[in-house]
Amino acid sequence: MNGTNISNTILDRLAADLSDLTPEARKVATYVLENPLDVGVSTVREIAEAAQVKPNTVVRMARQFGFEGYEDFRAPFRDAIRNGAADFPDRARWLQNIRKSDDLGGLYADMVQDMLRNIEETFAGISAEQLKAAATAIWNSRNVFVLGVGVHNSNARNFTYLASTGMVQIQAIPKPGSTPVDDLAWADERDVLIAITCKPYRSEVVEAVNIAKEQNMQLVCLSDSPASPILRQADHGFVVSVETPQFFPSSTSIIAVLETLLSFVIAESTEEIVDRVETFHNRRHRLGMYYEEP
Repeated sequence: MNGTNISNTILDRLAADLSDLTPEARKVATYVLENPLDVGVSTVREIAEAAQVKPNTVVRMARQFGFEGYEDFRAPFRDAIRNGAADFPDRARWLQNIRKSDDLGGLYADMVQDMLRNIEETFAGISAEQLKAAATAIWNSRNVFVLGVGVHNSNARNFTYLASTGMVQIQAIPKPGSTPVDDLAWADERDVLIAITCKPYRSEVVEAVNIAKEQNMQLVCLSDSPASPILRQADHGFVVSVETPQFFPSSTSIIAVLETLLSFVIAESTEEIVDRVETFHNRRHRLGMYYEEP
Protein backbone atom coordinates (compact mmCIF):
# COMPACT_ATOMS: atom_id res chain seq x y z
CA MET A 1 0.00 0.00 0.00
CA ASN A 2 2.98 2.29 -0.65
CA GLY A 3 3.45 2.99 3.05
CA THR A 4 0.04 4.61 3.50
CA ASN A 5 -3.02 3.79 5.59
CA ILE A 6 -5.47 4.51 2.78
CA SER A 7 -8.81 2.80 3.36
CA ASN A 8 -7.43 -0.48 4.60
CA THR A 9 -10.88 -2.07 4.63
CA ILE A 10 -11.42 -1.41 0.92
CA LEU A 11 -7.97 -2.64 -0.01
CA ASP A 12 -8.35 -5.76 2.11
CA ARG A 13 -11.65 -6.55 0.39
CA LEU A 14 -10.13 -6.03 -3.04
CA ALA A 15 -7.28 -8.38 -2.20
CA ALA A 16 -9.58 -11.03 -0.71
CA ASP A 17 -12.00 -11.05 -3.66
CA LEU A 18 -9.44 -10.57 -6.43
CA SER A 19 -9.74 -14.10 -7.77
CA ASP A 20 -13.55 -13.81 -7.99
CA LEU A 21 -13.46 -10.79 -10.32
CA THR A 22 -13.68 -10.87 -14.09
CA PRO A 23 -10.31 -10.52 -15.84
CA GLU A 24 -11.00 -6.89 -16.73
CA ALA A 25 -12.21 -5.95 -13.23
CA ARG A 26 -9.20 -7.77 -11.82
CA LYS A 27 -6.94 -5.43 -13.80
CA VAL A 28 -8.60 -2.44 -12.12
CA ALA A 29 -8.47 -3.97 -8.63
CA THR A 30 -4.83 -4.92 -9.09
CA TYR A 31 -3.94 -1.40 -10.18
CA VAL A 32 -5.75 0.06 -7.15
CA LEU A 33 -3.98 -2.33 -4.78
CA GLU A 34 -0.59 -1.42 -6.22
CA ASN A 35 -1.27 2.33 -6.59
CA PRO A 36 -3.83 3.34 -3.93
CA LEU A 37 -2.72 6.98 -3.87
CA ASP A 38 -3.57 7.36 -7.54
CA VAL A 39 -7.25 6.72 -6.86
CA GLY A 40 -7.57 9.85 -4.74
CA VAL A 41 -6.11 12.13 -7.41
CA SER A 42 -7.24 10.52 -10.67
CA THR A 43 -10.42 10.59 -12.71
CA VAL A 44 -12.18 7.43 -13.79
CA ARG A 45 -10.71 7.81 -17.28
CA GLU A 46 -7.18 8.18 -15.90
CA ILE A 47 -7.55 5.04 -13.77
CA ALA A 48 -9.03 3.13 -16.72
CA GLU A 49 -6.18 4.19 -18.99
CA ALA A 50 -3.57 3.24 -16.38
CA ALA A 51 -5.22 -0.17 -15.82
CA GLN A 52 -5.72 -0.63 -19.59
CA VAL A 53 -9.48 -1.12 -19.37
CA LYS A 54 -12.58 0.85 -20.36
CA PRO A 55 -13.96 3.49 -17.94
CA ASN A 56 -17.22 1.59 -17.43
CA THR A 57 -15.18 -1.39 -16.18
CA VAL A 58 -13.86 0.82 -13.36
CA VAL A 59 -17.40 1.92 -12.50
CA ARG A 60 -18.69 -1.68 -12.52
CA MET A 61 -15.86 -2.79 -10.26
CA ALA A 62 -16.71 -0.01 -7.77
CA ARG A 63 -20.38 -1.01 -7.77
CA GLN A 64 -19.47 -4.65 -7.27
CA PHE A 65 -17.96 -3.65 -3.92
CA GLY A 66 -21.05 -1.75 -2.80
CA PHE A 67 -20.33 1.77 -4.03
CA GLU A 68 -22.74 3.85 -6.10
CA GLY A 69 -20.02 4.64 -8.62
CA TYR A 70 -16.41 5.69 -9.00
CA GLU A 71 -16.76 9.01 -7.14
CA ASP A 72 -18.21 7.20 -4.13
CA PHE A 73 -15.39 4.63 -4.33
CA ARG A 74 -12.76 7.38 -4.61
CA ALA A 75 -14.02 9.43 -1.63
CA PRO A 76 -12.13 7.58 1.18
CA PHE A 77 -8.92 7.70 -0.86
CA ARG A 78 -9.28 11.47 -1.26
CA ASP A 79 -9.97 11.81 2.47
CA ALA A 80 -6.81 9.87 3.23
CA ILE A 81 -4.76 12.29 1.13
CA ARG A 82 -6.41 15.29 2.77
CA ASN A 83 -5.70 13.86 6.21
CA GLY A 84 -2.01 13.36 5.53
CA ALA A 85 -1.63 9.80 4.31
CA ALA A 86 0.06 10.89 1.09
CA ASP A 87 3.35 12.48 0.15
CA PHE A 88 3.63 16.09 -1.03
CA PRO A 89 3.38 15.37 -4.80
CA ASP A 90 0.19 13.34 -4.28
CA ARG A 91 -1.42 16.19 -2.35
CA ALA A 92 -0.47 18.65 -5.06
CA ARG A 93 -2.12 16.41 -7.68
CA TRP A 94 -5.23 16.14 -5.49
CA LEU A 95 -5.51 19.94 -5.26
CA GLN A 96 -5.18 20.24 -9.01
CA ASN A 97 -7.94 17.65 -9.37
CA ILE A 98 -10.23 19.77 -7.19
CA ARG A 99 -9.54 22.81 -9.35
CA LYS A 100 -10.41 20.88 -12.50
CA SER A 101 -13.70 19.72 -10.99
CA ASP A 102 -14.51 23.31 -9.88
CA ASP A 103 -15.05 22.15 -6.30
CA LEU A 104 -13.10 25.02 -4.75
CA GLY A 105 -15.92 25.76 -2.32
CA GLY A 106 -15.26 22.39 -0.72
CA LEU A 107 -11.55 23.13 -0.57
CA TYR A 108 -12.27 26.49 1.08
CA ALA A 109 -14.43 24.81 3.72
CA ASP A 110 -11.78 22.14 4.34
CA MET A 111 -9.04 24.74 4.77
CA VAL A 112 -11.03 26.83 7.26
CA GLN A 113 -12.22 23.77 9.17
CA ASP A 114 -8.71 22.33 9.44
CA MET A 115 -7.16 25.61 10.60
CA LEU A 116 -9.75 26.07 13.34
CA ARG A 117 -9.45 22.43 14.37
CA ASN A 118 -5.65 22.70 14.47
CA ILE A 119 -5.84 25.62 16.90
CA GLU A 120 -8.35 23.85 19.13
CA GLU A 121 -6.53 20.51 19.20
CA THR A 122 -3.15 22.13 19.79
CA PHE A 123 -4.15 24.28 22.75
CA ALA A 124 -6.29 21.50 24.22
CA GLY A 125 -3.02 19.64 24.81
CA ILE A 126 -1.02 22.57 26.22
CA SER A 127 -1.32 24.00 29.71
CA ALA A 128 -0.46 27.47 30.98
CA GLU A 129 2.04 25.84 33.34
CA GLN A 130 3.91 24.31 30.37
CA LEU A 131 4.10 27.68 28.63
CA LYS A 132 5.19 29.42 31.81
CA ALA A 133 8.01 26.93 32.40
CA ALA A 134 9.29 27.32 28.83
CA ALA A 135 8.99 31.12 29.01
CA THR A 136 10.95 31.22 32.24
CA ALA A 137 13.75 29.14 30.73
CA ILE A 138 13.86 31.45 27.71
CA TRP A 139 13.94 34.67 29.72
CA ASN A 140 16.57 33.41 32.16
CA SER A 141 18.90 32.13 29.44
CA ARG A 142 22.12 33.68 28.22
CA ASN A 143 21.31 33.12 24.53
CA VAL A 144 18.23 31.89 22.68
CA PHE A 145 18.64 30.17 19.31
CA VAL A 146 15.50 29.70 17.19
CA LEU A 147 15.78 26.98 14.54
CA GLY A 148 13.45 26.26 11.66
CA VAL A 149 14.25 25.23 8.09
CA GLY A 150 12.12 24.89 4.99
CA VAL A 151 8.54 26.00 5.57
CA HIS A 152 9.35 26.59 9.27
CA ASN A 153 12.23 28.97 8.60
CA SER A 154 9.85 31.92 8.30
CA ASN A 155 8.07 30.85 11.52
CA ALA A 156 11.37 30.83 13.41
CA ARG A 157 12.46 34.17 11.98
CA ASN A 158 9.08 35.78 12.67
CA PHE A 159 9.30 34.73 16.33
CA THR A 160 12.88 36.02 16.50
CA TYR A 161 11.92 39.34 14.90
CA LEU A 162 9.07 39.94 17.34
CA ALA A 163 11.12 38.88 20.36
CA SER A 164 14.10 41.01 19.35
CA THR A 165 12.12 44.19 19.89
CA GLY A 166 12.62 43.56 23.61
CA MET A 167 15.21 40.77 23.92
CA VAL A 168 18.89 41.19 23.15
CA GLN A 169 19.96 37.55 23.44
CA ILE A 170 17.89 35.96 20.68
CA GLN A 171 18.93 34.91 17.15
CA ALA A 172 17.51 32.82 14.33
CA ILE A 173 19.58 29.96 12.93
CA PRO A 174 20.98 28.79 10.62
CA LYS A 175 22.72 32.05 9.85
CA PRO A 176 23.46 32.82 6.17
CA GLY A 177 26.36 30.66 5.02
CA SER A 178 26.32 28.56 8.20
CA THR A 179 24.75 25.36 9.52
CA PRO A 180 22.65 24.88 12.68
CA VAL A 181 25.27 22.71 14.42
CA ASP A 182 27.99 25.29 13.70
CA ASP A 183 25.81 28.07 15.10
CA LEU A 184 25.45 26.06 18.33
CA ALA A 185 29.17 25.26 18.63
CA TRP A 186 29.78 27.26 21.81
CA ALA A 187 26.34 27.00 23.42
CA ASP A 188 25.93 25.31 26.81
CA GLU A 189 23.56 24.87 29.75
CA ARG A 190 23.09 28.64 29.98
CA ASP A 191 21.45 28.71 26.54
CA VAL A 192 18.10 27.69 25.01
CA LEU A 193 17.32 26.17 21.61
CA ILE A 194 13.80 26.57 20.22
CA ALA A 195 13.45 24.01 17.42
CA ILE A 196 10.60 23.39 14.96
CA THR A 197 10.12 20.50 12.53
CA CYS A 198 7.19 18.36 11.36
CA LYS A 199 6.88 15.26 9.19
CA PRO A 200 8.89 14.64 7.13
CA TYR A 201 11.37 15.65 9.84
CA ARG A 202 14.39 17.61 8.67
CA SER A 203 17.72 15.92 9.45
CA GLU A 204 19.57 19.15 10.20
CA VAL A 205 17.01 20.07 12.88
CA VAL A 206 17.18 16.62 14.49
CA GLU A 207 20.99 16.76 14.44
CA ALA A 208 21.01 20.22 16.00
CA VAL A 209 18.67 19.08 18.78
CA ASN A 210 20.93 16.08 19.48
CA ILE A 211 23.97 18.36 19.67
CA ALA A 212 22.12 20.79 21.93
CA LYS A 213 21.20 17.92 24.24
CA GLU A 214 24.83 16.80 24.41
CA GLN A 215 25.82 20.36 25.30
CA ASN A 216 23.17 20.49 28.07
CA MET A 217 21.17 23.27 26.46
CA GLN A 218 17.53 23.76 27.43
CA LEU A 219 15.31 22.51 24.59
CA VAL A 220 11.96 24.01 23.63
CA CYS A 221 10.59 21.94 20.74
CA LEU A 222 7.49 22.16 18.54
CA SER A 223 6.51 19.18 16.38
CA ASP A 224 3.46 17.30 15.13
CA SER A 225 3.70 14.06 17.11
CA PRO A 226 4.71 12.93 20.61
CA ALA A 227 6.90 10.39 18.78
CA SER A 228 8.80 13.14 16.95
CA PRO A 229 12.58 12.76 17.34
CA ILE A 230 12.90 16.31 18.65
CA LEU A 231 10.05 16.06 21.16
CA ARG A 232 11.61 12.96 22.68
CA GLN A 233 14.64 15.12 23.57
CA ALA A 234 12.75 18.24 24.68
CA ASP A 235 12.74 19.79 28.14
CA HIS A 236 9.67 21.74 27.07
CA GLY A 237 7.77 20.02 24.25
CA PHE A 238 4.65 21.19 22.44
CA VAL A 239 2.65 18.96 20.09
CA VAL A 240 1.09 21.05 17.32
CA SER A 241 -1.68 19.96 14.97
CA VAL A 242 -0.74 20.73 11.36
CA GLU A 243 -3.44 18.97 9.31
CA THR A 244 -4.42 20.62 6.02
CA PRO A 245 -5.64 19.74 2.53
CA GLN A 246 -2.48 21.43 1.30
CA PHE A 247 0.66 19.51 0.38
CA PHE A 248 2.71 21.14 3.15
CA PRO A 249 2.02 21.21 6.91
CA SER A 250 -0.11 24.09 8.18
CA SER A 251 1.72 26.77 10.17
CA THR A 252 -1.40 28.18 11.83
CA SER A 253 -1.08 26.40 15.17
CA ILE A 254 2.73 26.74 15.18
CA ILE A 255 2.50 30.52 14.85
CA ALA A 256 -0.23 30.62 17.49
CA VAL A 257 1.88 28.65 20.00
CA LEU A 258 4.97 30.78 19.31
CA GLU A 259 3.03 34.03 19.73
CA THR A 260 1.47 32.75 22.95
CA LEU A 261 4.86 31.62 24.20
CA LEU A 262 6.29 35.08 23.50
CA SER A 263 3.47 36.69 25.45
CA PHE A 264 4.39 34.45 28.39
CA VAL A 265 8.05 35.44 28.05
CA ILE A 266 7.07 39.11 28.28
CA ALA A 267 4.84 38.36 31.27
CA GLU A 268 7.72 36.54 33.00
CA SER A 269 10.29 39.21 32.18
CA THR A 270 11.37 42.25 34.16
CA GLU A 271 10.40 45.85 33.44
CA GLU A 272 13.45 46.30 31.21
CA ILE A 273 11.76 44.49 28.33
CA VAL A 274 8.97 47.08 28.34
CA ASP A 275 11.53 49.87 28.23
CA ARG A 276 13.33 48.15 25.34
CA VAL A 277 10.15 47.74 23.30
CA GLU A 278 9.25 51.38 23.90
CA THR A 279 12.74 52.54 22.92
CA PHE A 280 12.68 50.31 19.83
CA HIS A 281 9.44 51.75 18.51
CA ASN A 282 10.16 55.36 19.51
CA ARG A 283 13.33 55.16 17.44
CA ARG A 284 11.36 53.94 14.45
CA HIS A 285 8.84 56.74 14.81
CA ARG A 286 11.66 59.28 15.07
CA LEU A 287 13.30 57.96 11.91
CA GLY A 288 10.03 58.06 9.98
CA MET A 289 9.87 54.29 9.51
CA TYR A 290 6.13 54.20 10.27
CA TYR A 291 3.74 55.81 7.85
CA GLU A 292 1.61 58.60 9.30
CA GLU A 293 -1.18 60.51 7.60
CA PRO A 294 -0.18 64.08 6.68
